Amino acid sequence: MNIETLKMYCDLADSQSFTKAAQINGITQSAVSQQITSLEKTFKSLLIERSKKHFRLTREGQVLYDYSKQITRIDELLRSKLQELKDLISGNIQVATIYSIGLHELPPYITKFMKNHPTVNVHVEYRGYKQVLEDVMGNTVDLGLIAYPVKNPKLEIVPFGKDSMVIICHPHHPFAKKKSIKLKELSGQEMVGFESDIPTRKAIDKVLNQYKVVVKYVMEFDNIETLKRAVEIGAGISIVPQATVSQQIAQKTLSSVVIEDGQFFRPIAAIYKKSRVLTPVMKEFLTTLKNAV
Repeated sequence: MNIETLKMYCDLADSQSFTKAAQINGITQSAVSQQITSLEKTFKSLLIERSKKHFRLTREGQVLYDYSKQITRIDELLRSKLQELKDLISGNIQVATIYSIGLHELPPYITKFMKNHPTVNVHVEYRGYKQVLEDVMGNTVDLGLIAYPVKNPKLEIVPFGKDSMVIICHPHHPFAKKKSIKLKELSGQEMVGFESDIPTRKAIDKVLNQYKVVVKYVMEFDNIETLKRAVEIGAGISIVPQATVSQQIAQKTLSSVVIEDGQFFRPIAAIYKKSRVLTPVMKEFLTTLKNAV
């Protein structure tokens, strides 16, 4: 038995998934099962009650989990402290991000970070909002990047920017001739939007409701790229972060219109699990997010 085995056991207990535990630790699902069997033989106890529908730690399994968490955390703190003493910024960092941030907001930050720390390997995964939260909570990734972060007792939130929201439409749409528009003029318009459970969509709907604007959603998508394609073919108008459409505006495949009714911003932030030890690499990456222009 070693610390890596205890860490894998904690990852399994946290994710309640042999597949995810294998993914986090870079081993096969079969290897996870074998290590659990080895732990049960070592402690002469059943640690996990396995069934197709339920995953539950036994009383002995919970005790092992509690102490294993303490052991692995001390190990992480020790490794982090030794790196700090050596003033060493190297290793890997795994980031899960929603599509709009990953494709349009993150690249300049990555470029700056890699220029300053060329020995660090940054692995970025593109996910839906819910998947990013699940990856962070399940310790599959080090950091998550999301919009409209919601307070959670288990998460730390690090704001690092905000996007201006703009109206976009096909270049031949009547709105394309305007430089700015009041939200009330959107009433009755056919709208292409994000899926209803996505935070950006909820924020947009909240603003529209405040101004008593009723639109007709004709298409809904879970990512910004597909949404933009729909607007490009004239399926309807949309409200999106300005940074996500700069290329299409320059190429004149889309037109953007400023919203006159005050300033409408989308906040973006990095999130990580409070119980997670921040390595020097993670600290430096968060500093880059907060300081880069």
